[in-house]
Amino acid sequence: MASATRPVEVRVGNLEIRLAESAAEIAAAQALRYRVFYQEMAAQPSPEMAAAERDFDSFDPFCDHLIIIDHALASGPEGIVATYRLLRREGAAKRGQFYSIDEYDISAIAQHEGEILELGRSCVDTRYRTKAAMQLLWKGITDYVMFYKIEIMFGCASLPGTDPEQHKVPLSYLHHRHLAPAEFRPRALPERYVDMNMMPVSEIDEKRALVALPPLIKGYLRLGGFVGEGAVVDHQFGTTDVSVIVVTSRVTDKYFKHYTRGDAAGSDEAGDGSAKQNGLG
Repeated sequence: MASATRPVEVRVGNLEIRLAESAAEIAAAQALRYRVFYQEMAAQPSPEMAAAERDFDSFDPFCDHLIIIDHALASGPEGIVATYRLLRREGAAKRGQFYSIDEYDISAIAQHEGEILELGRSCVDTRYRTKAAMQLLWKGITDYVMFYKIEIMFGCASLPGTDPEQHKVPLSYLHHRHLAPAEFRPRALPERYVDMNMMPVSEIDEKRALVALPPLIKGYLRLGGFVGEGAVVDHQFGTTDVSVIVVTSRVTDKYFKHYTRGDAAGSDEAGDGSAKQNGLG
């Protein structure tokens, strides 16, 4: 349960979720990101990243780093098994921009007067891609959102591979069924824009489309989330990205109540926890 000093503080069995509190914990989260993104998923690291075996960039110092620790392994950095990077407006102002700006025009979100949150670099160790760990991540995000009174969450969720044509069914489904309202809608930058409207809605097998979506994107849709206009190919990470937006006032009561309960980590909804996200990183 959140406290005055810890916006996120939940423990379920051996698993604890909170924000990283030291440089060593942030470095361990970056090392986990490196293992997942660059070793497991074959993204292309810079020479500096490869030498350090850590995924890092100039945004990290301005972010909060949500971590799950397995106390059965260790109670410090060595026990970190999942992480999610969180960037609020204050941090983005100090950095000079949000991460997503390199892929999407997010001016409609940035102009919102309330607090906004960009999520990114979501990953979970292969041994922990279970219901308990994934639900604990969602619980941690919910507590963070409530603590800081976040009104809009956004970021870029990924589909594997750099050929959008291979994802024409799920991309078209997202475009036709889950496009964000204009007042919140990001749009892919003109030089990177990939049209998601690849098929007429009448030709889409929606069950097939849902099966093809990564669990992380399905998780946001369950919350009532939307997608922006246009996809973006990220050659460094080997992914096709979509912008995802969740307006917290529109989250369904069912899921709001679910994720504010203390037992949310025991739910039956899970994700694979390994999707690269730009900015969501």
